[in-house]
Amino acid sequence: MSGEDNIFNRLTPRQRTLAGLVLALSNFMVVLDLTIANVSVPHIAGNMGITPDQGTWIITSYAVAEAICVPLTGWLAQRFGVVKMFISAMIGFGLFSVLCGLSMSLSMIVVCRIGQGLCGGPIMPMSQTLLLRIFPPERRARAMGLWAMTTLLGPAMGPIIGGYISDNWSWHWIFFINLPIAVLCVFAAMALLRPVETETARVPIDKVGLVLLVFWIGCLQIMLDIGRDHDWFADPLIVILGVLAVIGFLAFIIWELTEEHPVVDLRVFRHIGFTSGVLSLALCFGAYFSGIVVIPQWLQSSMGYTATWAGIVTAFTAMAALMSAPIAARMMSRVDPRLMISVAVLWLGLMTLWRAHWTSSIDFWSMAAPQFIQGFAIPFFMIPLTTLTLGSVRPEETASAAGLQNFLRTMAIAMATSLVLTGWGDGQRVSRNELAGVLQPADTQSALANIGMSTDQIRQIISNIVDQEALAIAVDHIFFISAMILFVAAALVWLAPRPRANVDMSAAH
Repeated sequence: MSGEDNIFNRLTPRQRTLAGLVLALSNFMVVLDLTIANVSVPHIAGNMGITPDQGTWIITSYAVAEAICVPLTGWLAQRFGVVKMFISAMIGFGLFSVLCGLSMSLSMIVVCRIGQGLCGGPIMPMSQTLLLRIFPPERRARAMGLWAMTTLLGPAMGPIIGGYISDNWSWHWIFFINLPIAVLCVFAAMALLRPVETETARVPIDKVGLVLLVFWIGCLQIMLDIGRDHDWFADPLIVILGVLAVIGFLAFIIWELTEEHPVVDLRVFRHIGFTSGVLSLALCFGAYFSGIVVIPQWLQSSMGYTATWAGIVTAFTAMAALMSAPIAARMMSRVDPRLMISVAVLWLGLMTLWRAHWTSSIDFWSMAAPQFIQGFAIPFFMIPLTTLTLGSVRPEETASAAGLQNFLRTMAIAMATSLVLTGWGDGQRVSRNELAGVLQPADTQSALANIGMSTDQIRQIISNIVDQEALAIAVDHIFFISAMILFVAAALVWLAPRPRANVDMSAAH
């Protein structure tokens, strides 16, 4: 057996365990930052004197930067070594986290969040690669189970951790807390992982493809983020951004399909199993994260919840997911993954449809119930979807397929964040106009006037009630659309053939 085959023997069992915990912790930190700022946006917006809509740039800038950097992970690891790149990315992530916390303006925090995302993008796939590298084959399933749990738990725990910190300390600390974790992971990686460093090689990079990727994604995301404020395509700026995004996207596809060493290997889309799997994955993550984004915003802006309690509502999903994850892992080898995915996504869609009937008078436990029940389904679609997509391509294409899968998942989150908050705001305006048209406030005005309220006070109270109801109706519309998307995703997976029994994840950078 070659040294590369049994490289895990370079570490003692204790060192492997410690290294595994460090890698899982680093992954948890990065995926946590996808959602930790969600409940803190009102705090940050108020502190900086910006609107909550502008504050969503803090969320989307991180996700987009992370998505763009994910396809570069394989090239960076080959060029500089996976351990060196992991350590460098952790250092950069920690430094940009501090700069985010020190930011005094929207432009500064968005730039720093982009830097944080660029450094965080490679950490997730490289931590996965290193886990597979340091553990022997018989222990890799357990190690990847730990890694998968941090991937699952991080986004769900982000709102509650961010809410508690924002309410009890200040929003700056949602970024500062990354520094001690990053320092710990850097020193632990330097002490434990250097013996398992990969060989380096001068491999070419697709510079044109990378520029086109950044260009069309940047134009698209800016269009989505500012479209509402500019009345969408009534503004020439939005039209220009839309045209540039389409041109850049088409040029990107043409170039990548003809490039010998593409930054994103689009050829894997020829496999129907991969295509249907990643489309289902993107739809599921977009619909799932729409709730994670909109619920804290609604509860804080309209329902009088603090950031902490808004985060607790969403955290019930993580509790249930932790309970069901071991069951999902055991069923993986016994049940067709397409059946597991389909049932789980249908379950998620039904819970989302349940939430589409929330009202402005709903109590805490009535919101917590569907959040908790839907959590049981999460592991049953997240883990099997990876097996389905990667099991549908040839073994030598696994690395490209895994990178593209991570890219599309992260982009789905970024785009869903922009679209959901835009749709929520537009839906609120439409619902308010409809309510105002059918409202008969005479009895309410008379009752309030009888207790001594002035005309202006009465109008303000009625306006507030209408606004609150309109926001609740708009949230229900978001949930209804999300449920329909999930039902489509549940059907899509059946276009894929059953994947091969054994999927080699060791190449999935």
